[in-house]
This record gives sequence, C-alpha cells and structure tokens, in this order.
Amino acid sequence: MKIVICPDSFKESLSAHAAAQAIAEGVRELWPDAECVCLPLADGGEGTLDALVSATGGQLLRHTVRGPLGAPVDARFAVLGDGETALIEMAEAAGLMRIPRGERDPLRASTYGVGELIAAALAQGARRILLGLGGSATQDGGAGMLQALGARLLDADGQPLPPGGAALAQLATLDLAPMQAALAGVQVAVACDVDNPLCGPRGASVVFAPQKGARPAEVAQLDAALAHWGRYLAQACGRDVAALPGAGAAGGMGAAALAAFDARLRPGIDWVMDAVRLDEALRGADWVISGEGRADGQSAGGKVLSGVARRAQAAGVPVLALVGCLGEGYEALYPLGVRAILPIVPGPVSLDEALAQAAANLRRTARAAAGLWRQG
Repeated sequence: MKIVICPDSFKESLSAHAAAQAIAEGVRELWPDAECVCLPLADGGEGTLDALVSATGGQLLRHTVRGPLGAPVDARFAVLGDGETALIEMAEAAGLMRIPRGERDPLRASTYGVGELIAAALAQGARRILLGLGGSATQDGGAGMLQALGARLLDADGQPLPPGGAALAQLATLDLAPMQAALAGVQVAVACDVDNPLCGPRGASVVFAPQKGARPAEVAQLDAALAHWGRYLAQACGRDVAALPGAGAAGGMGAAALAAFDARLRPGIDWVMDAVRLDEALRGADWVISGEGRADGQSAGGKVLSGVARRAQAAGVPVLALVGCLGEGYEALYPLGVRAILPIVPGPVSLDEALAQAAANLRRTARAAAGLWRQG
C-alpha cells in the first residue's frame, strides 16, 4: 500500500509538516509496512517556505533587508533541495505583518527589500526564482523591487525616484537594462491567486489599498500613479501588462514581474505541487490523504484540497480529506475527486482544545482510515 500524504497546515495548530507526520504515524500504527510518502503543502501563502523546505530537503536562510517603510527587517527565504531554485515570499520583506496597523502608509511603502531578497538568493547560486505574492503592505507596483535589482527609475530632473506608490506619478525614465543584465539566464515564476488588473475598478488600488491604510483620495492618487507606471512598463517590454490578469497582485508587483522578468503567473497551489513533484509521487499510489483546518466552499477554489484532488483525479488515485471542521459548501470537493471528508474532532470541545489536540486527533482518524483499507 502506497499512500501519499500531502496536507496543508492546520492554522494556529499544526504546520503542514507536523500534520503530515501525525497522519503517517496514525497509518503506521495499524499498517506498519505501508509506504507513506509525506509531501507537506501550502497554497503559495503562509507556510509555503516551511512546506517546500521540508518537502525538498532545502535550506531556510535569513537576510536583513529594507522593510516596507525603510527600517531593516530580518527576512527569510529558501533555497530548495536542487540547490538552484530559491523561494521568496514577498511578504517576508514587504508584508502587512511588518508594519503596525496605525503606521501603514501605502503611499510610501516600498518593495525594495523584496529585490534585496532576490539578490541574496542569486548570490547563493539560485538560477530559478519562485516568487510568492500576497499579504503586501505596498502599492508601488514592484518598482522598489526593480530598483534593488539595478533598474533605474528617474524623475524629470534625472534623480532616482523615492520609495512608494505615490512617487510613481513622477516617473520620467525607466531603464531596465542594468537589472536585466544581472538576471541574465535566471527564470522567474510567480505564485498569484488573484486575477485583478493593475488599475481601474478591479485594480490593485481600488480593491486592495484600503486594507493597507489608504483613504479614498489616496486610493485615487495611487490608481493614477500605477496607471502611469503601467505605461512605462508597457514601453519597456512591448506589451500592455497592466491589463493582464494578476498584474494588480501584491500592490501591482504582478505587473512588474510580467514586464521585467517575463514571469509566468500561476495559482500558488499549482506552483507548490510542481515544486514538490506531486505528480511523480502519485504514480503507483493507492490513496492520497490531504487535509486542512476547515473544509468549506472556498476549499474548492485554489486551495490545497482542491489542487490535490484535481491532480489525484487525473492520476486515478482516490483522495481522503482529514479536516478540523466542516463549513458551508464543503460538498463542492466531492466532484473534484475527494472520496471522503472526515472531521477529526471526536466530539464537542472548545476551539482551544481542538487546536491543542489536533495532532492526536489526526493520528486517531488516520489510524481508523487505515483500518478500513486493511479490511477492504
């Protein structure tokens, strides 16, 4: 019996790695000779660094970079097991978590530190960059990131553009050549779970800037600045990236990645599953066990459970989902290839108790599933 175990994290309770280990332990209690292949997953957001380092035998590194408002921050990035692929979560350098709620300022916040992380990864020998977008505190269209990598952004007086989204309105010269020389031969792939364009009613500023602290007048100011930025990006790369799906991700960083890196934007879960080579692991598998803290209607769209189910269904492997609880709409997972969804909590308990007992409950439920398979 070969079982591929590939859960997401159970938020506030277990990392994806700890969840996978608990499931494997439960299976082996009843089926000691079962081949359990553990591939902890994430959807490109929180937990992706840890999941891919664990799954690929990679290395987690730290680098001090410029935070979104200029103060130094200690940011993490990973070099995966192949030694040539680096994983960077932009939120590590420029995320909302880096700024107290009362100090958020999307007009000034910059992605410069993200570029510094990419440069640090290249210094480690990386030739492929996996860049995860999401959770940003910034609205600078990725301009700071490009500046950190060598791009020249100048105003009408020939002076370097200051940090932040508002300053983009003063852009008069964009020169990507120094940056592109430094990135020659480097491939960039981007994890992006939104399809918003750069500007307009569904753009980065209107949809996302208010949660980053922008007032209505500032939203309009940022939208105009990003539209100006988009025109310069189009001139630089020869296509209108501002209108492309995902260009507005992470305060417009998607547009910069499309234009300057010729990057591919993909859903985060697909990106992660490819990185851990899930399709290879599914060959010859009898079952897949996945899971997450809550299964609901959102689980069927772009999350770990739906991504795993689609890949497993294509490979002809049934999926068992172990979840902390069930929410409205969880049934949408069944047509995707999930054979059964089992809540792991054995009875009425408080949330704190459920979180504290998650590992034990996963082991118990996985053991019960293994018992059914043995009888079958």
